[in-house]
Amino acid sequence: MKNEMNVEFTSISENESFARVTVASFVAQLDPTMDELTEIKTVVSEAVTNAIIHGYNNEPGHLVSINCVLYEDEVDLFIKDGGTGIGDVDEARQPLYTSKPELERSGMGFTIIENFMDDLEIISSPENGTTVHMMKHLSKKTVTE
Repeated sequence: MKNEMNVEFTSISENESFARVTVASFVAQLDPTMDELTEIKTVVSEAVTNAIIHGYNNEPGHLVSINCVLYEDEVDLFIKDGGTGIGDVDEARQPLYTSKPELERSGMGFTIIENFMDDLEIISSPENGTTVHMMKHLSKKTVTE
């Protein structure tokens, strides 16, 4: 099975919950465990929040896009912004790193994503935006009688 969803929304913090629920609703057709669904919702929140706060500096009027592709037991997520980009991706992936310490951000977004997903790729360049590609294999549930 392959199924795909694309959605774009304005870069305002209120849309973070919309993104999380939309992706969770779409992924639900694969019948993930509650833990898997919670992890997917968490990584969507982290990536969308990063796009809004870091990519667009909390300035509304820009677009964040999500592409979600479902396979039999795998979820591929692409969350993209056209914002400022990340100058040093390796540095941004370090636990506790934040480019906005004045906002009291924890700097754990990419660390959380890495822990909850099976694969993480960050494609970014200054002034050209960032694409966060995440992949998760879902467990096969066994039915016992």
